[in-house]
Amino acid sequence: MAKVKDRRRTVFMCQSCGNENPKWMGFCPAQGCGSQTPLVEMDVAPAVKGRPAWLPSQPTDVTELSAIAPGGQSRQPLPSPELNRVLGGGVVPGSVVLLAGEPGVGKSTLLLQLAQYVAAKDQKVLYVCGEESPEQIKLRSERLGFTGEGVLMLPETDLEAVIEKLDSIRPGLAIVDSIQTLYSDDESSGPGSVGQVREAGLRLLRWAKSSGIPIFVSGHMTKDGSLAGPRVLEHMVDVVLYLESQEDGGYRVLRAGKNRFGATTEVGVFEMTEKGLVDVSDPSKALLSQRAGGSIGATGATLTPVVEGSRALLLEVQALTSPSQLPVPRRVANGVDYNRLLMLVAVASRRAGLELSGQDIIVNVAGGFKIDEPAADLALVLAMASSLYNCPLDPALCAFGELGLSAEIRAVSQAQRRIAEAGRLGLKKCILPESCLEGLIVPDGMKAVGVRTLRQAVNAVLTKDQGKDQSKDQSWDTKAELEPV
Repeated sequence: MAKVKDRRRTVFMCQSCGNENPKWMGFCPAQGCGSQTPLVEMDVAPAVKGRPAWLPSQPTDVTELSAIAPGGQSRQPLPSPELNRVLGGGVVPGSVVLLAGEPGVGKSTLLLQLAQYVAAKDQKVLYVCGEESPEQIKLRSERLGFTGEGVLMLPETDLEAVIEKLDSIRPGLAIVDSIQTLYSDDESSGPGSVGQVREAGLRLLRWAKSSGIPIFVSGHMTKDGSLAGPRVLEHMVDVVLYLESQEDGGYRVLRAGKNRFGATTEVGVFEMTEKGLVDVSDPSKALLSQRAGGSIGATGATLTPVVEGSRALLLEVQALTSPSQLPVPRRVANGVDYNRLLMLVAVASRRAGLELSGQDIIVNVAGGFKIDEPAADLALVLAMASSLYNCPLDPALCAFGELGLSAEIRAVSQAQRRIAEAGRLGLKKCILPESCLEGLIVPDGMKAVGVRTLRQAVNAVLTKDQGKDQSKDQSWDTKAELEPV
């Protein structure tokens, strides 16, 4: 009797959202996905009858919402104020936190420091190291000055073995570095695939909820800056953290992309040192201590207060203009949106009389920070005008405001918090939208200058005595008297 040959069943899966298709369709057809990564052919594991062994044997009963006793989530505060700020006050028991970042940004360092914090409270920490050997992590702990007491290393990538160790040890905190290295025999694909990452995330989530023990998981980033693996992984976990840094920047910014227990607008600032990531409790003061120019002020540099969550940061935006020898002048944007820079240059050239069309323009945010809000528009244009006419700005000056296409200065939110941060650091003058002056409490010793247009703002900061040894009471006429260098 002839044997019937088993036919292998395959599906085509989207790497971003996890959508499965029985036939090849090029890119993901799911509405709202928009992934530009081609579908990947994957084997489908044979269906298993009955409930999986790792699920509860009895289904859970339903409960009416009104019968549930209200209870707040108890948190475990950490010694790091910056990490507590981003998490919303501390670690919630039974939560799953996903930490993502580019290679070398400091994810493993932050996780090891987190293990050190918890172990110092006489709680065991299970560190699942699938990428590095225990000896490599030991070298890192010695650099951090951490002996490693209370941290149990598990060099394992088998998901079932990891769950068994978690059940037997019952640590105070579990760390998985990284989730892309785990694999399960229930999935036929290799480690790091969509199916394996989804399965590992689901198993770890169920274990954390049933045991009440928090789990921190690190994840890889793709070359386009997104989190590697299926999008469903971000939906499953409770908190998604992004550790960001620019090249050659000593500061690290920790942002919350998702937080079921707190706000997603909070950020934490750290400095990478030989002893690991150190909290920067006052980023504005740390950045101002490195400003160039002293009491005279630096050419092409302006301070601007930006709001990140519940705190205001005073950042320095720098601009350098130079006559271009190319048919199309260069535009370089570090820390700001490139398209936003193009818009600001066009408005300043067309509406405010700044001859920037023939200039190479380089814009940078000091310290490796990134500015996403439009409140920094005014400061960026003032820095470009200062560089264009080679006139240093007042070092005790700051500016904020959104620039419209008609060169009008629009109001921005939380003006009171911004000007209070500038006054706390001793600044004497602030250029802001005129509409923000209503009800504004100006700090003692500071002068707030409201402007309606970009031309008024340029005239308010570039005075003739800075370039021509004339009276301080006169101001530049940006259309008639200023001559670019």
